[in-house]
Amino acid sequence: MEVVDSNEPEAPRRPRRGIVPAVLAVALVAAAAAVVVIGARGAPAAQTMQQRVRAVASQLRCPVCQDLSVADSPSPLAAAMRARIASELRAGQSPDAIRAEFVRAYGTWILMAPPRRGLSLLVWILPLLLALGGCVLAAIAVRRWTREGTSLPAAESGTPAAARGDGTAPDDLTPSDRRLLARAISASGRGGSEGS
Repeated sequence: MEVVDSNEPEAPRRPRRGIVPAVLAVALVAAAAAVVVIGARGAPAAQTMQQRVRAVASQLRCPVCQDLSVADSPSPLAAAMRARIASELRAGQSPDAIRAEFVRAYGTWILMAPPRRGLSLLVWILPLLLALGGCVLAAIAVRRWTREGTSLPAAESGTPAAARGDGTAPDDLTPSDRRLLARAISASGRGGSEGS
C-alpha cells in the first residue's frame, strides 16, 4: 500500500483551453444583450409635466450651445424651445411628434442621439463590433501565451542536446553554429580517444 504525503503541495491545475474563450464569449454576449435591452426600453415614462418636458428636451440638441441638450442649456433659445415643448405636450401632442417637428425644422443633427437606421446605424453597431473584435484578439493572444508557456522544447528549456539523449543539435542553430558545434564535437571526440 502506498502512503501519500499530504504535506506536498499539489501542482496547480490549469483551466482547460476551451473554457477561457467560452467564458469570454458568454460574458460578451451577456453585456451586448444588456446594452440592447437597456437601449430598447429607453427611459421610464415621466409623470409630471416638468418631467415630460425634460424627457423630450433632453433628446434635443440646443442650437446655440451645441454640446448641451435643450433641457440642460441656459440659453434663451433653449428656454423658448422648452416652453414650446410644454405647450405642445399640453395640447396633446406625443413626444415623438414633437421631436419629428424639431427634426423637420432643424434637421437630424438636432437629435442628441443619432437615429438607429440607415447609415447612422453604424454609430450604434460599430462600437459593439470593435469591442467584440478586441475580445476575440485578446482571447487569441491569451491562448497563444498559455500555449507557448506550457510546453517548451528541450532546446529552449536549457537542456543540452547530449542530455536529451538524441545526440542532435538544437533546431534553432544557424549553419555556421552547426559547423562550429560539429568541429567542437569532433575535436572533443579525438581528444577524448587520445587520452584513453
